[in-house]
Formats: sequence, structure tokens, C-alpha cells
Amino acid sequence: MAVWALGINHTTAPLDLRGRFAFALDQIAPTLHGLRDALASGTRHPQVETAILSTCNRTEIYCAAPAAAPEHTLHWLAHSGGVSAELLHAHSYHLENGLAARHAFRVASGLDSMVLGEAQILGQMKNAVRAAEGAGALGSTLNQLFQRSFAVAKEVRSSTDIGAHSISMAAAAVRLAGQLFEDLSQIRVLFVGAGEMIDLCATHFAARNPKHIAIANRTLERGEKLAARLGASVMRLAELPEHLHEFDAVVSCTASQLPIVGLGAVERALKKRRHRPIFMVDLAVPRDIEPEVKQLEDVYLYTVDDLAGVVQTGQANRQAAVAQAEAIIDAGVQSFMRWIDQRDPAGGTVSLIRQLNAQADEWRALELARARKRLARGEDVEAVLEGLSRGLTQKMLHGAMAELRAAGDGEPVSPAEVIGRLFLRADRGTAPRRCG
Repeated sequence: MAVWALGINHTTAPLDLRGRFAFALDQIAPTLHGLRDALASGTRHPQVETAILSTCNRTEIYCAAPAAAPEHTLHWLAHSGGVSAELLHAHSYHLENGLAARHAFRVASGLDSMVLGEAQILGQMKNAVRAAEGAGALGSTLNQLFQRSFAVAKEVRSSTDIGAHSISMAAAAVRLAGQLFEDLSQIRVLFVGAGEMIDLCATHFAARNPKHIAIANRTLERGEKLAARLGASVMRLAELPEHLHEFDAVVSCTASQLPIVGLGAVERALKKRRHRPIFMVDLAVPRDIEPEVKQLEDVYLYTVDDLAGVVQTGQANRQAAVAQAEAIIDAGVQSFMRWIDQRDPAGGTVSLIRQLNAQADEWRALELARARKRLARGEDVEAVLEGLSRGLTQKMLHGAMAELRAAGDGEPVSPAEVIGRLFLRADRGTAPRRCG
């Protein structure tokens, strides 16, 4: 079984290119169906396992099939994003087998994140697995890969200080706002969206007791839940343009495929504010705020990529834990690859079981043939049955006896090697002959 991962992230692709490949959670199931159909026709393997992880900082496709097909995956992804395969190839990475497993473990553990050691990615990966499972796209191999990823991430988080002193995107936004406004308790903050990231950001800002907090969301019901917890007001997205001028800080993160806040709306808001500055953070991929807004003189607009430098603060303090985390990941990769090898029909547990059955059948046939010859010669039935059972027993024990005689070299061996030595020795024909 081959396992491969194809993806782009914040280190390989610019924000606008990542935006082309952002999949909302409710898009994952139909997207997986399309991907599986494309891979099945291209690779002739109808049971390709697939999962898609899509966040602000990355879009990654994980696959498992009898043979790797990263090129088919690349062409499908390029087509879905409306770009050439050549362009996507220049900004993507593809990893196979052990390297793919290592990457998944590092992602789950927060070692591949913009914020080293951040924990949010683990929840996002679990959501991706649930979506793949719900779409019927997750098989035993990818399920093992992800379950082991979660176990490794848990061990990394509990055994190392990789997450200590990490600065989240939400905390970074508050820090930047504090550099612009002298007193955050005197500003009015608008949050656009009501998802997990906005919830996190709003909680961080609320801790600084701003003068007023408002939530703008497509559906009032979800916005009202967050607003009630924060003591905030709520509005529909359609009302945003007429109220934008009332806010000193705007933080946006929705799943919209098109910008929600346009250049014209911000220009009109600035005019009403008499050009008092507006602090804006766009955490969405694709963008929620048109990029041209950044050129306005009285607007301080930051994207997820702009926050990179801020969130790296304190990273040096965590580097000492990285080596320990990598060692845990190394052990996890080795364990996963052993599991893959054992399932490989060409040389793993499946093959070993087949060989054992074949060997047992060979012994049984040999002893039955000998027993029939003895019966044909008129020998006593009880003596023949005794000889048959003794012959089978000696054949089965011969490998174990030989291993005991050779014991003492101290070399560690795998269970598969032990079984092979006990029952599948090449010198089986030298086994002691049965009596009678």
C-alpha cells in the first residue's frame, strides 16, 4: 500500500494562491467524491482512500492506494483551483510513505505551523478526518495514519514544552492593535464571522475590555450565541457597510469565497470617521477584505501572512523542545511503516499467514501420503495414526528446537522473523523422520 500527501502551505505558496484551494468543511465531502472518481479512473484503483485538510495556512490531500499517484492528484488539484499544473507544482510539495507519515505527524503536533506548537491544527485535522469518514473516503490505512498522528501529537504536547509561550494569531492581533491604540479599553471592535477563529480572537480582545464589541454574521442565530457570551451586539453582514465607520478595529474570518469588505466601503467609512485610523485583520483564506484596502493611508490591514513575524516571537524559547518532539515523531513513523509493511501482500503479515498455511498444507499432505502407503501395506491403523501425529508434531517443533540450539547471539528479531524461523526454514527437509 502506498501513502502520499500533496499540499501547499504558508511556506510554499502566497496567500492568494492558497485562497484558490481553500475548502470549507461543507465542501469536503463532494470534493472528496470528485477526487476519488478522478484517481480511480486515472490509476485503475477504485478504492483510493482520500482526506483533505484545509486551513488558513494549508491545503493538503492525503491518499492511500495500492500504487502512488501524486501526479494524478496534482493535476486534479490544479484543475479544481483553476491554475496550471506547472504553477501548482512550483508551489507545492508531495511526500510518500514514511515522509508522508512524518509530515502528518509534524502537522498534527504543531511543528509545521506558522505558530510553532499551536494546538488549533489538531482540531482542524480531526475535523478533516471526520469529514473524510462521513464521505466514505477513509479506509484502514489513512485511518491508521491519522489516529497515530493524534497519538503522537498528544505525546508531543504532554511530554515536551513545544507549546509553551506560543503566541496565537488571536494574541498577535491584540498585540498589533495595542501598538496602534494607546488604550484598547477605549476602542470599538467589530468581528466579522462567528466561527472558531473569530471566537478565539473575540475572547482575546474581550479580555482587554474594549468600549464596545459587535458581531456581524450571515446568520443572526450563530452570531447571537457568541455575542451573548461576550456581552456584544450583533448585526447581519448586509448591515456592515452602513456601520463600518463606527469601529476602530475590524477582525474578519469567514468562509466566503469572495471579499466581504470592499475598497469603496472602507473609503466611505474613513470619510465618515474624518480619517481616524482603522485597524483591520483579515484572517480568512480566501480574503475577506479586498487587498487594495491596504493602500489607504489611514488603514492598517494585516493578513494571516503579515502576522507571521509577530507569532514567531518567543520561538527560540521553544526550539529546545523541537528535538525531543522530533524523536517522538521518528518513533511514530517507524511504527507506522512497520504496520504498513506487515499489511503488504508482497512481504508482510498477509504473506506470512499465506506461507504458514501453505507450509502446514504441505506437511499435512506429506504425512497423509505416507500414512496411506503404510495402510496400503497392511500396517496397523493405530500405529499409522500414531506415526502421522508424531510426524506432524516433529515438523512443527523442528524450527523451535533449532532456534533454541542456536540461541545466545543476542540479536533482536521481529515477531515475523521469529515465526519465519520457527515454521518456514529452508532446511525443513532435514527434520527428523518419524518413527515407525
